[in-house]
Amino acid sequence: MAERPLGELLRHARQRLAGAGIADAAFDARLLVEHFSGTTRSDAIASPDRPVAQVAEIEAALDRRIAGEPVHRILGYRDFYGMRLSLSTETLEPRPDTETLVDAVLPFVHATAVRESVCRILDLGTGTGAIALALVTQEPKAEAIGVDVSEDALATAAANAEALGVSSRFSAKKSNWFAEIQGRHHLIVSNPPYISTSEIDDLQNEVRNFDPRRALDGGPDGLEPYRMIASGAGRHLEEGGLIGLEIGHDQRHDVTVIFEQVGYHLSAHYKDLGGNDRVLVFSC
Repeated sequence: MAERPLGELLRHARQRLAGAGIADAAFDARLLVEHFSGTTRSDAIASPDRPVAQVAEIEAALDRRIAGEPVHRILGYRDFYGMRLSLSTETLEPRPDTETLVDAVLPFVHATAVRESVCRILDLGTGTGAIALALVTQEPKAEAIGVDVSEDALATAAANAEALGVSSRFSAKKSNWFAEIQGRHHLIVSNPPYISTSEIDDLQNEVRNFDPRRALDGGPDGLEPYRMIASGAGRHLEEGGLIGLEIGHDQRHDVTVIFEQVGYHLSAHYKDLGGNDRVLVFSC
């Protein structure tokens, strides 16, 4: 396929996506063209006539987007808390609302590191490693174990840690929740599956068809992972430690009851960017 000027290719990509009904056509077109052509937004402004040779690759990427594949799945990465994280088939795509959990527990991580000279973190269902890696990159004395049942996810998290230069303070561990975990931690965090099984088919196509089902499915009522965490956390949490959890927008009451029934206290709750309940923090 012949070369095309960068500006013309951007317009073409935007028109293809808009014509297919893609909501953020201009944004997605720019991301895809820049990624596959190796150009930047500044290039498009300063050198719109710059020839682009990767036309076939860009057209293939546009085809995938039009077919419903999320733009970041096509790119193979997602930016989260200032980090660029690689994605893979069995990792949930980290989203901005999850940054609320990082913000909620980061002051505790800093304070613990000052007091104890280390903050040990356990991230259950780590996926890309997003939560744990955000915390260890923000606190040099933090150490984290990222737990997952997926070998693919664990390999992706370990690769992300390597790329961020924090492999010495992050380890990926295969475990079904706490089954293979030893020792105690100052902080347990998780963005567990919290969609009820019956609601999976009602999710947006981009989520239902491309995010791994086991990272979404929280059982018949969407609460099963919270019961698992609540029942097992006591054996792995230091005295004075915290548990930080992402929740569904309508789960604050139910999750609070689950943890209070086994002796935890809701110490804080936070809303996401859309004003929905998103994060609960429990103390011993």
